[in-house]
Amino acid sequence: MTNSIPEIEDADCIFIIGSNTSVAHPLIATRVYRAKAKGAKVIVADPRKIHVSLIADVHVRQNLGSDVALINGMMNVILSKNLHDKTFIDDRTEGFEKLEQKLKDYPPQKVAEITGVSAEDIEKIAVMFASSEKSTILYAMGITQHSHGVDNVKSLANLAMLTGKIGKPSCGVNPLRGQNNVQGACDMGGLPNVYPAYQVVTDENNRKKFEDAWQAELSPKVGFTIMEMMHGLEDGSIKGMMIMGENPMGSDPDVRHVKHALEEAEFLAVIDIFLTDTARLADVVLPGAAFAEKDGTFSNTERNVLRIRKATEPPGEARADWQIICDISTRFGLPMGYDSPEKIFEEIAQVTPSYAGLSYSRLEKGPIPWPCPSKDHPGTPILHKDRFTRGKGLFHALDYRPPEELADEEFPILLTTGRFFPHYHTGTMTRNSITLDKEMSEGYIEVHPYDAKDLGLTSGERCRVVSRRGEVITKVLVTDVVEPGTIFMSFHFMEANANILTNAALDPICKIPEYKVCAVRIEKLVEEMKDHGIRAVVNG
Repeated sequence: MTNSIPEIEDADCIFIIGSNTSVAHPLIATRVYRAKAKGAKVIVADPRKIHVSLIADVHVRQNLGSDVALINGMMNVILSKNLHDKTFIDDRTEGFEKLEQKLKDYPPQKVAEITGVSAEDIEKIAVMFASSEKSTILYAMGITQHSHGVDNVKSLANLAMLTGKIGKPSCGVNPLRGQNNVQGACDMGGLPNVYPAYQVVTDENNRKKFEDAWQAELSPKVGFTIMEMMHGLEDGSIKGMMIMGENPMGSDPDVRHVKHALEEAEFLAVIDIFLTDTARLADVVLPGAAFAEKDGTFSNTERNVLRIRKATEPPGEARADWQIICDISTRFGLPMGYDSPEKIFEEIAQVTPSYAGLSYSRLEKGPIPWPCPSKDHPGTPILHKDRFTRGKGLFHALDYRPPEELADEEFPILLTTGRFFPHYHTGTMTRNSITLDKEMSEGYIEVHPYDAKDLGLTSGERCRVVSRRGEVITKVLVTDVVEPGTIFMSFHFMEANANILTNAALDPICKIPEYKVCAVRIEKLVEEMKDHGIRAVVNG
């Protein structure tokens, strides 16, 4: 996030896009509700009628994968009504002329045809966002998990810079990270192209710096993304894999392909706190420690670095991840002599400029947002106040590109995925909670009443959902939460997992899969022998 979480409640306008905020980030949603109570305008752009849309001043339901067109349409209106921030654009940005030219191709009437959002609503939300003094953007994986997810994010950055709503209190472009330490994992180099603090691996000076720190020879090449690793297992270029705290058998698209890839591994090790579907395929499973069973730090979605303190000992032979990694590294011939998480953090501060001013003694007094470059620096709750990291902010002139897979005669319905309120991701932890499992013990698809009528479906019955990659049988909920021609499904339930169906098409830049759009068909079950688990299906 470019700004802090508390600032949300002081915004004059909140633009939520691709985020089911109250379900996936309920504490942040509380800040939205407080802002609304203070008089803030709330705009929600989401294909589904999500809970937070109930308090929205305007809720637009764009067609799946049409976000770039929608944002371009908003910017077209902002320029036509002279609501852009000329001073900010001149002083702080470059590339505006190319964007300005591109936006001429996206008048509201044309965008309405692409997005399904009326020209009137496009104009309304554009004016609302641009004319408010403090406008903030909140987004999540509904923006990123597309074959053009990078374009989606760049479009939101364009919108913020065009209106000068960045580098200021209660403004900014604010991605809501999906897990408690996803930000920290990225900060520490948990990406294939960077060392800690996003120092690129292809830079010789960076590589020399980390070779000196780690006393090891490092590759000058960019590593593989998760999906590339799976392909590597299949073609034999990757022989083995260690998976830590991840369940790709539930969370990756096209699960059938993932299973085949993992089975091809000559050696598979998994570190986890439960025996997941992925762990069941492993040659060796090493029991890890849960968050309350270890010391360390988390860096959360607003870049706050927080101390985490052990509350209880790990059960049985379970150990903290850092201890397991140190032992494995030592046995591979690279001794790691750290004797505590604090020692590791001290090294982090030495090699990671944005963490240079942080220490356990400082964090004992409370969280500090990075960048924190020196011991006397208070931390940086707002990014890009006076300048961007690259100097001037760069506008990107982007065209709308449709999803990789569209509805057709064979697969006439579009599936989108997400979370339900009681559960998280593949349910590794939440489905092991008796309380949460009682809230929702099995999944279902949301089907619009028009589609349900055409298919002869009623709430509570089961149906078969088929894509080009696989099929699942699941319950039906008939609801207008979704639009006609679309269905919604979660990936919490391994027995009926949406990711058996989803498309592994990748964004060409960041290589994230297109989880949010794939084409399916629904088949009504005409006979179901529950006792034996046998189901007869009418095919097409």
